[in-house]
Amino acid sequence: MADSRETLTMRAFVTGYPVRHSRSPLIHGHWLKSFGIDGHYAAREVAPEDFPAFIAALKDGSGGFRGGNVTIPHKEMAFALADEPDGLAEELGAANTLWLEDGRLKATNTDGMGFVSNLDERRPGWDDTGRAVVLGAGGASRAVLQALRNRGIAEINVVNRTVGRARELADRFGPNIHAHSVEALPEVMSGAGLFVNTTSLGMDGMPVPAIDFSPLASNAAVTDIVYVPLKTPILAMAEAQGFAAIDGLGMLLHQAVPGFEKWFGRRPVVDEVLRALVIADMEKHR
Repeated sequence: MADSRETLTMRAFVTGYPVRHSRSPLIHGHWLKSFGIDGHYAAREVAPEDFPAFIAALKDGSGGFRGGNVTIPHKEMAFALADEPDGLAEELGAANTLWLEDGRLKATNTDGMGFVSNLDERRPGWDDTGRAVVLGAGGASRAVLQALRNRGIAEINVVNRTVGRARELADRFGPNIHAHSVEALPEVMSGAGLFVNTTSLGMDGMPVPAIDFSPLASNAAVTDIVYVPLKTPILAMAEAQGFAAIDGLGMLLHQAVPGFEKWFGRRPVVDEVLRALVIADMEKHR
């Protein structure tokens, strides 16, 4: 007879507010089925005022989960409530992956790892450049900047409408991060090997101003962390101008890998089968 306690602990979650559109259950459900693991991964919509109680239940075991993913708007609170956030989460002040270990709630942030793993998969050698440009200085850009810096990109230029917000990120992530206004975009793009959009431009039909990518290095890649639509207006512009365009879906897929390993004990692989599964779901709910 199976141990009911083990069945109980083979459960993980994604929580956010809202969370109904999350594709994490599809991703983790696919991996559970592939490995033949009798586990469960569920979406749990939790309002901000209820999040501390949700985490308390996770810690004492009454929630029935061994860990989970955290998305907007709970990442900062998840970091604050964790017993042992790691260095990545500490620097970002945000966590997206939680797990119980030795009676302690541990936390990390896998967004940056997901970002660079997507580039590694879709554009090997992308990091053979000394310069990168990051458009946007909101919360989504933090993990990207951290990951690019940690990969060894020598010069990372952050361009934002409000240059003060870009300066805050430069102060946070170190001397190779430089802040600029949008007006400086053509200049800072000169010779750069990577252009990253971290803004919401192009999401949900939002208009996007024309961008001239010609100052970039001839072999440069352009990527967008937005993945709905899969080919964003920014990627379409880059592709039309002859540059490699890398969609953001792989960031979502790769960031999920470490959590699955923590909760279910097997390290999954991001492959074309999973990618096609998620794209089909996106098409169905378009």
